[in-house]
Amino acid sequence: MKKIAILVSLLIVAGLLLAACGQQAPQTVVVTQVVEKNGEQVVVTQVVEVTPTPPPEPVTLDINWGTEPPTADPGLATDTTSVAVAGQMFMGLTKFNPKTGEVEPWLATSWEASEGGAVYTFHLRKDVPWVKYNTATGEVEQVLDDNGNPRMVNAHDVEYAVKRTLDPATASDYAYVLYIIKNGQAFNTGADGVTADDVGVKALDDWTVQFTLESPAGFFPAIAGMWVVSPVPQWVIEAAGEKWTEPGTVVTNGPYVMTEWVHGSELNMKRNPYWPLWAANGGDIKGNIDVIHGVMITEESTAFALYENNELDTTGVPLGEMDRVKSDPELSKEYYNAPDLCTYYYGFVNNKPPFDDVRVRKAFAMAVDKQSLVDNVLKGGQTPADHFAPPGIFGAPDPGAFSKEMPFDPEKAKALLQEYLDEKGMTLDDFNALGITLMHNTSESHAKIAAAIQQMWKDNLGVDVKVENQEWKVYLDTIKKTTPLDEVPHIFRLGWCVDYPDENNWVYEVFNNTAGANRLRRGCVDATCTEVKPMKFDELTEQAKVEQDPEKRKELYYEAEHELAVTEAAYIPLYFYVINTVTKPWLQRDYPPLGAPNYWDWVIDWNAKKAATGG
Repeated sequence: MKKIAILVSLLIVAGLLLAACGQQAPQTVVVTQVVEKNGEQVVVTQVVEVTPTPPPEPVTLDINWGTEPPTADPGLATDTTSVAVAGQMFMGLTKFNPKTGEVEPWLATSWEASEGGAVYTFHLRKDVPWVKYNTATGEVEQVLDDNGNPRMVNAHDVEYAVKRTLDPATASDYAYVLYIIKNGQAFNTGADGVTADDVGVKALDDWTVQFTLESPAGFFPAIAGMWVVSPVPQWVIEAAGEKWTEPGTVVTNGPYVMTEWVHGSELNMKRNPYWPLWAANGGDIKGNIDVIHGVMITEESTAFALYENNELDTTGVPLGEMDRVKSDPELSKEYYNAPDLCTYYYGFVNNKPPFDDVRVRKAFAMAVDKQSLVDNVLKGGQTPADHFAPPGIFGAPDPGAFSKEMPFDPEKAKALLQEYLDEKGMTLDDFNALGITLMHNTSESHAKIAAAIQQMWKDNLGVDVKVENQEWKVYLDTIKKTTPLDEVPHIFRLGWCVDYPDENNWVYEVFNNTAGANRLRRGCVDATCTEVKPMKFDELTEQAKVEQDPEKRKELYYEAEHELAVTEAAYIPLYFYVINTVTKPWLQRDYPPLGAPNYWDWVIDWNAKKAATGG
């Protein structure tokens, strides 16, 4: 028995040595075995060299976030980069089908609306754990409750997230999306006597959350899937404050966890093995991406060069490379082009002279040749826009609906500007001395577009416009409606992409001057827009939000779009986006029309990628 015990222990030691090997170089190990010798069993020990099998490499997706995400906090995210980051780590109640755009269950398994549609009740999954990345071990760990059991996402987490987004102390720039919830706007704007307890969201039990709305809204299930509703960990936020989203601290519940965030350089993620929707856990998500390696490169040409060098798996096509990509025999096969539910526009700061005069705004708008812009600068199949919401959005006007009233017309543009100058007793030189500024966030494409339009204003109006740019996070702060007027540009560039396919998400939530973002500063009584006067557009969008007749809603939205683009000429809608992307042949991906990219659904042929990259 003693000899057998020694033999077993020696075998265990040898096995441990073998298991501990993480390198491909030969390792010296002691192997003990029992052999027959002269009819007897004897123990033989020998030293041998073995080459251990390395662990499988993680399937890695190489992407470009495009810029430093301003935040990874779902309650604070307002831009597409931050939404893409948060969307990998946190689950909403619903999500959009990547092909049909239909609203589907996600964290919620089902929901129902009350008769009349003003109350929605969602029933949650019971198997989604809170997880955390351990920076010391490199492993993803489940968060345990006081009893040592995995802590599951529940309805109370959803209630907390909604009230946190609406809490004025959170200062969420996207809180207005939740004004559809009863008392959401009143709580967010600090109305007397309204507290968080008055907001129309309540956990009925651990797995049921109910929303009471200000008015019936058939599109509310889509809002319920937005990042500002995604459950977040109250106990972590209260303990860590603003630092709660840093790696090693952040606690999440989605398909990926953040492992590293080198600000200004890269943000990386790792698969959450406890996420119940993976096929390996009994779910139906079959994506095989283990690691997301994301860099932050603002220059499209640099990102494209990395793509051509097989250092990125997919990227956008720079304006300067569009013709080459379309004609190249290999790149053209990797090229994808399709309409996108986004609109690119230039906003006027409506309360900053001289753009506080509608004649100046109309002059600048009519001096822009949008068709030339898309044909000669963009070259990606974009469509000139004359209103805000693109085709595919409920209530959107038909393309070209207002083009006769707001055409490209240099002569009329000059006449409008001259009428303004004559009334003010100014010359064109006096006007140019005002120092008109156009600002965009740092990007080669935005710079080329700005240069083209700058030249149009020079050629068609004789106006000199200075172009400036800022890094994305700084830029978003600069163009807020609360920034002092002398610190904002006269004209700014922005794009808007769909959150849910209804005009309410466009004209109301972006431009309404009492409930929306109102970066245009429409109707502002004072310099920082703390007081505004409602205008016809705002009244129309308020009416359309609560109107239950679909045809009447369409009429109201048509009037509102006309009021904004023609009567007020509050901004210049430039073009409707298209997707212009190249993707390596080893990557199978989708192009969801709404929401964050579905990296969890993507599949990489790892052997093909390794062969192409020489790995």
